Amino acid sequence: MEDVLLTVVFLEQCLEGVLIDVRTPSEFRQGHIPGAFNLPLFTDEERAEVGTLFVKECKERAIEKGLEIVGPKWASFVAQARKLSDGKPLFLYCWRGGMRSASMAWLFRTAGIRTFLLEGGYKAYRQSFQQLLEDYSWKLIILGGPTGCGKTEILHYLQKTGQQVIDLEGLAHHKGSVFGYLGETEQPTTEQFGNNLLHFMRNLNPQKPVWCEGESISIGKVFIPNEFYAKMLSGLFIQYEQDKPFRVKHILKEYGQFSAEELITSFQKLEKRLGGEATVLAIQHIGAGELREAIEIALRYYDKSYEKSIQKSWSLINTYKTNTNNTATNALGLLEFYKTISKEK
Repeated sequence: MEDVLLTVVFLEQCLEGVLIDVRTPSEFRQGHIPGAFNLPLFTDEERAEVGTLFVKECKERAIEKGLEIVGPKWASFVAQARKLSDGKPLFLYCWRGGMRSASMAWLFRTAGIRTFLLEGGYKAYRQSFQQLLEDYSWKLIILGGPTGCGKTEILHYLQKTGQQVIDLEGLAHHKGSVFGYLGETEQPTTEQFGNNLLHFMRNLNPQKPVWCEGESISIGKVFIPNEFYAKMLSGLFIQYEQDKPFRVKHILKEYGQFSAEELITSFQKLEKRLGGEATVLAIQHIGAGELREAIEIALRYYDKSYEKSIQKSWSLINTYKTNTNNTATNALGLLEFYKTISKEK
């Protein structure tokens, strides 16, 4: 009897065991279920060879070639599976829940390892994101605001108070602007970003409000899933504002730690939008150690860009303005403001 589980049940039960992705290394790198180990049935080259036979000759010839390739690996697969399992059940998936995961499951069960399969495979897992969004009336609160007002710090503080928060920039490993890669690790693929977002959202209560930062559809090189972005655009939008001196001070604190070379490289990326003359002047300020002046030049562009984009994305904007840089004070004040406007609606 095959132990095949639907996506939601599979994801819940795999927490009690070991999750294994049997697809190729390149498929795994492109995107996988968070927490999975990669134990590939085929290498990338082997899968391409089998796939070519399937297309150019026939299914039977492809299967024969596949068996020829993996036969010598059976003992190694079992040894690796036992090591990963350490007495726990295995939860396997391939692309569609087909022959790759089924053959590995047969092998591990034959070796006495309790094994479960994901019905529909990784494809079904990917489709479950849309289902998660459609099944509930998510109450998204979108926190917008011009560059440098400390929205991320506000969201992190709200999370500490018990509010549900999705840190999109944290998941994307990027702060959003051309300077946003500084101090960050390599970004995930767009596909993996979507998987990580799904993984995080599955642990949230959709009946309660969920805060996240207002973003364009791209964060660095990563794109927000269209279905989730549509939910963002229909969410309750709050614009968080601070006077420019507070924002400059915040940016100084965040980016003042980086070298002049790193900051200059970022300004050079901004040259087409900032203008050649302004870029040269900003770089001169950085060279002279006048980072505040360089920041003010960058903000001229970012503030204009923000105003244009925000009007296109959200029709109803609720504005909360503060005149302090105290994160706790601002976060709690923002929370009270939200409670007021949510009652009105």
